[in-house]
Amino acid sequence: MTRSIDYGYAVSRLRAMENRLIDQGTLQRLLDSEDLAAAMRVLSETAYGKWILEQQGEDKFEAAIESEMKFVFTEMERFVPDPGLYQLCRLPYDIHNIKVLLKGLFNQKRGGTRRMDLLTSLGNIPTDDLVMAIESEDYRLMPFGFHRTVPECLMLWEQTNDILQVERVLDEKLFSLQVLISGEIGFEEASRFVKYRIDAENLRNLARLKRMGYDSALAAPFFHNGGFVSRDRIISLISEPFEGWERLLAFADVAKALSGAQEHGDLDSLLAELERSLDDFLTGVLEKFRYSSFAPENVLFFLWKKEIEAKNVRILLVGIGNGAEKSVLRRLLRNV
Repeated sequence: MTRSIDYGYAVSRLRAMENRLIDQGTLQRLLDSEDLAAAMRVLSETAYGKWILEQQGEDKFEAAIESEMKFVFTEMERFVPDPGLYQLCRLPYDIHNIKVLLKGLFNQKRGGTRRMDLLTSLGNIPTDDLVMAIESEDYRLMPFGFHRTVPECLMLWEQTNDILQVERVLDEKLFSLQVLISGEIGFEEASRFVKYRIDAENLRNLARLKRMGYDSALAAPFFHNGGFVSRDRIISLISEPFEGWERLLAFADVAKALSGAQEHGDLDSLLAELERSLDDFLTGVLEKFRYSSFAPENVLFFLWKKEIEAKNVRILLVGIGNGAEKSVLRRLLRNV
């Protein structure tokens, strides 16, 4: 394990990279844009400008966002002593890519098409390597234990033909890997952040499953172990009205994200507010390291800020492109 004091140089590099972050003034200008073309002109004045120029099209903003995130991850590899810190943030993209490839494989067997365009370059594993492993059915060299997980998913599909069950296995693998890697790194706050992310994901799933009318028995497989709030406690909440969730979880820090739940009259509006509130809660977990010159958690904080920034940019560009009301878009923005 690298000592915290060894992160002085890494934190200094991160401070220098903060000029790549979009400030609130630029977000406001994006929000005030009359149309997508105007919004893209504003965005082109930021660190995304280089990637927008390469894409040559205002409808290609998703590729520009991915290029900016890929640049940040690549830079991290140059100076962060513990690879596990950025691997934690790239693992969700590995899981996403595996889901895309498996769904494409299942669709192809049914006579459908595969969507290779949905793959992302942001994972730890190069997409070409993933494609080769799954298409050749040679999983032996797949890292992070995926050489066992992928065959398990294929077997589960053959038995159930239920894509939700396959996704559940992959999601469980994601969180178990993040718990494992954060523990191996040895920084306590990194492990705490992973646990908070599991709590947040469980609450998201809780709201979604309740909206869909699931009972506790059907919903149980979709909640994950490893958070501060036990899986059994989360499962018990599905039979409770959402207005009471904050009180029943008052012992847990994540309950702060539920503070506005009673203001919503239905689960649809609750879910949108909860998504934003949980992201803001996770930002607050890491924000306390902003002024520490040697805290390794600054790596997680910077990457999380870039994730939130990318989410805000997507919300604004998609919303503006579809003519959404400015007041609606403002409510959806994270941490502003």
